[in-house]
Amino acid sequence: MKPTKKAVVLLSGGLDSTTVLYYALRKEYDCHCLLFDYGQRHARELNAAKKIAARASCPFTVVKLGLPWGGSALLDKRQEVRSSKKHAGLHGLPATYVPGRNTIFLSYALSYAETIAASTLFIGANAVDYSGYPDCRPEYYRAWQNLLKSLGLKIRIEVPLIHLTKSDIVKLGTKLGVPYKDTWSCYKGGKTPCGVCDSCLFRAKGFREAGLSDPALTS
Repeated sequence: MKPTKKAVVLLSGGLDSTTVLYYALRKEYDCHCLLFDYGQRHARELNAAKKIAARASCPFTVVKLGLPWGGSALLDKRQEVRSSKKHAGLHGLPATYVPGRNTIFLSYALSYAETIAASTLFIGANAVDYSGYPDCRPEYYRAWQNLLKSLGLKIRIEVPLIHLTKSDIVKLGTKLGVPYKDTWSCYKGGKTPCGVCDSCLFRAKGFREAGLSDPALTS
């Protein structure tokens, strides 16, 4: 029987967003994935997202947009993407922070949700093991929910990973059957993860503390 609840899932192809997709599927949502080609420095994560959505038999839409002013190491290959503690960028935030990215993504997701009559938006934001991005905090999503309410929209924003550690996320995803071997988290786009950027470090921490091997590194 086809699910009757419809949801838009923001899917990047990384560990968190893929876990959220499988979480929403387990909750019996009819998931429509929204992917973004926003000028990031490599296509590995985007290609992973396409593969993951197809594997999960979920329709996906790729939104192509550009941020001509740059402002992030994720958009400019001349900038360093190593540990955020050593490479601060705008306002002391990590150089990998993309100004306004989640606000832009959620705006597109809201438009898409209204168009297809989806009741829920899922995003894999996390405020525990993360780089300190301001648009990954619980209060940011509460503000968004208030905005939707002010618009008279009965659309919920679900952030099921917001208070979980990376190891909690890995354990949850493992139970859900998430194909972590197909995900890509590294900020760099080489053949193998760099192992030194924040995303690689948090991912490694998650698998290590969960007592599991990362299938993306062992397969």
